[in-house]
Amino acid sequence: MSQSTGIYIFCGIQTTEDKYQFGNVTIEGQERSTFTIHYKDAAIVAAEMPMKIYHPNKENLMAHQDVISSVMAQNDTVIPISFGNVFNSKEDVKVLLENLYPQFEQLFPEIKGKIELGLKVMGKKQWLEEEINKKPEVEQMKKTVQGKSQDAAYYERIQLGEMAQKFFSSLQNDIKAEIFNPLKEASTASKINKPIGETMLLNAAFLIDRDKEELFDQKVNEVHEKWEDKLDFKYSGPWPAYNFINIQLKVEEGT
Repeated sequence: MSQSTGIYIFCGIQTTEDKYQFGNVTIEGQERSTFTIHYKDAAIVAAEMPMKIYHPNKENLMAHQDVISSVMAQNDTVIPISFGNVFNSKEDVKVLLENLYPQFEQLFPEIKGKIELGLKVMGKKQWLEEEINKKPEVEQMKKTVQGKSQDAAYYERIQLGEMAQKFFSSLQNDIKAEIFNPLKEASTASKINKPIGETMLLNAAFLIDRDKEELFDQKVNEVHEKWEDKLDFKYSGPWPAYNFINIQLKVEEGT
């Protein structure tokens, strides 16, 4: 039994012209050309793909992102759509676009000419250990725990964990003040996401004007030079405004 063909969607753009060529996309061995579906001054970038569930593995996610990057190179108003959305027909996507248009119309001026940049800041393990060991109460508790059995030191270990958590939270606040806040001032919008992993002190996203990317890069380099002995930086982008857009995809009347 052959799979039916659906319409896989990548992102929305602001345009009244059907001149864009975003190349081909290959997802799970299926190479297809991209095209646009239009409504008023909005369009959705899409491709005909088998109607199925697409798994968000590294290759698929990269293929999805590559199309969006290609779109961003040609259009300065890009609304990203999350991975894996496939609709039955072009008509369904047109209905979706008509339903989304009030949101798109509001978003277009907010994100026009804007890009998102991501910054993750991790504490170097040696520095983190040195810092927490400077706390006299931690040092005292560690001495109390030493030499006791696992059961006997149970409550002390809980207290030690709570002290470490408190220390880490305090450190995150320091990094917010020292790194996030100055970069926030240089951006149009900013957001702090939940840290990932034990050593991450900041997981932030910044929305900036595309023509101010070089200036923002310089500010990131400045804070990196100040902290490079203590922190690792992971700076990424440019991306479309993933962290600053929340769109629900539904093909229903009145959505």
